[in-house]
Order: sequence, then C-alpha cells, then structure tokens
Amino acid sequence: MTSQTAPAEVAHRIAQILAKPKRKTVTVLSSLIAIQDEFGYIPPEAISAIAEKTGDSINDVYGVATFYTHFRLSPPTEHTVEVCWGPSCHVVGAPEIMRAMEEELAIKGQGDTPDGMFTLKRNSCAAACAQGPVIVIDHQVCGRLTPQAAQELIRNLKNHRG
Repeated sequence: MTSQTAPAEVAHRIAQILAKPKRKTVTVLSSLIAIQDEFGYIPPEAISAIAEKTGDSINDVYGVATFYTHFRLSPPTEHTVEVCWGPSCHVVGAPEIMRAMEEELAIKGQGDTPDGMFTLKRNSCAAACAQGPVIVIDHQVCGRLTPQAAQELIRNLKNHRG
C-alpha cells in the first residue's frame, strides 16, 4: 500500500478485513493483527472501525494498539533495525551497539529516520543469546557484532538504496 491510497479505499479495505474474521471470536487484538498484516501498520481509520466492530471504545482499541510494540501506527520504513536488549546481549555490549546505531542513523533512541529509510528499536529478545550482541535487520539476525561492524551493516544498506 502506498501513502497515496485514497481514504475511501483504505476504509473499504478495513471494512473487508473486519467482515471476514478467520475465527469465530473477533477481538480487538485479532482485528489489529489482521489490519497490520494487510497494511503493514494500523491506519488511523482502523481504530474507530475496530471499536465499532468489537463494541469497544476507541480509547480501548488505541490502548491495545499502543501497548504492544509490534503494532505500528505509521507506515513502515524501508528497513527495521532491532537491537537485542535481552540480558545476554545487554551484558556483552547491547548498549554500545544501540549508541552506535543512534549515531549512524542520526536519531536518538527508538524511532524512524526522517528519510523514512530506517526504524530503530529495541527487541526484548532475538533468541540468539550465544551470538550476542545481536541486531536484527529486516528479520535477519546479525551477531557477535562490534559497534563498528553494526554501523558498517547500516552503511551498506544506505549505499545500496534502490
């Protein structure tokens, strides 16, 4: 989906998704998952549509969408960089890796780069403890990194921008 998709088309697609639940039980969580699977994020229109469908308040739906870090409320960037923040990675250098990523991406903390190319976030566990410190770039685990090696991975992505 592009950012130029007409609001009426977005609303229509949201209604179609919510009209065809795969399970008998339609919940706020299952609806949010279905919407994000389709769009790659939760469009603003989806919050009120889900509230109407489930009988929950808009505040309740928004609360669930913002509680789980998996959900995005803005269109996804080109690349997602997750720094593993689990205990094993933390002990062997995750804070240094995070600082290196912030420096390379010119952002502070978690978030999206202004050019829309990268999202930087902490991952509570990348399930690769023996390879720590670990970053996950677009679902690919990269382990046993130094801050400099992590920065080089990002530079390579920047240089190969299509």
